[in-house]
Amino acid sequence: MNRTSRTSRIHTTMTVLAGAGVAAGLLATTIAPASADKRPADRGDKPTVVLVHGAFADSTSWNGVIDKLRHDGYPVVAVANPLRSLSGDSAYLKDVLAGIDGPVVLAGHSYGGSVISNAATGNKNVKALVYLAAFLPAKGESAVDLSGRFPGSTLGEALRPVPVTNADGSAGTDLYIQNDKFRQQFAADVPRNKTDLMTVTQRPVTEAALGEAAAEPAWKTIPSWVLVATQDRNIPAATQEFMARRAGAHTTEVRSSHAVSVSQPGKVTGVIEDAARSVR
Repeated sequence: MNRTSRTSRIHTTMTVLAGAGVAAGLLATTIAPASADKRPADRGDKPTVVLVHGAFADSTSWNGVIDKLRHDGYPVVAVANPLRSLSGDSAYLKDVLAGIDGPVVLAGHSYGGSVISNAATGNKNVKALVYLAAFLPAKGESAVDLSGRFPGSTLGEALRPVPVTNADGSAGTDLYIQNDKFRQQFAADVPRNKTDLMTVTQRPVTEAALGEAAAEPAWKTIPSWVLVATQDRNIPAATQEFMARRAGAHTTEVRSSHAVSVSQPGKVTGVIEDAARSVR
């Protein structure tokens, strides 16, 4: 499939993920890298919470959630998701998880849900999965596949494709949200002064990442929690609910845009801590 037809497919059928509240920088994180954040003995029996952002975002999209988790005594790692390919991003997360001692609660937003589903499979330290306005793909499914399952997404028509050259010299496409559509599409319940910053600092996801098929999902063997954002214009609530039912997840709803970790950090933290309390 050539670049033009693949881009057309994205524009007409997908509900591609989009990470919440954005700030610049591929490797920017709000705390120390995972390799430097081994679980200290004085944290008692609390698991480490690992947060994985989605597209158009970086790890600072979790800032409000991180503040609340740390206040409640949880060790936290906010991962810098590369957003280049599902298999590559998942391999990177696996390496991050390998640097963390003890039990882990792994949370993903949007495309980050696809990444945690791949990366946690076979990892005995990951005790709970949390999906926040996120994808829960089955084996062989992609974000593009899931996006067309139910109507309601308007993300495709808001995207701006940009041709890029991949590291191996092949042609690729980065996807951005058009600046004048960003707030309404992505974070309508976030204050405008914040979405103005999110708009100009957004990080792209590759078209290839959204079209790549998922591997065997960890939610088949690890307990999962889902927070459905009922006002989501990227991943329709019906799609989120379908995936949650299929996974047998503990499910909660919140009236929120796709940018749920920015607009509803308290609700997001509550779901993550519910999952964490199940860890023994």
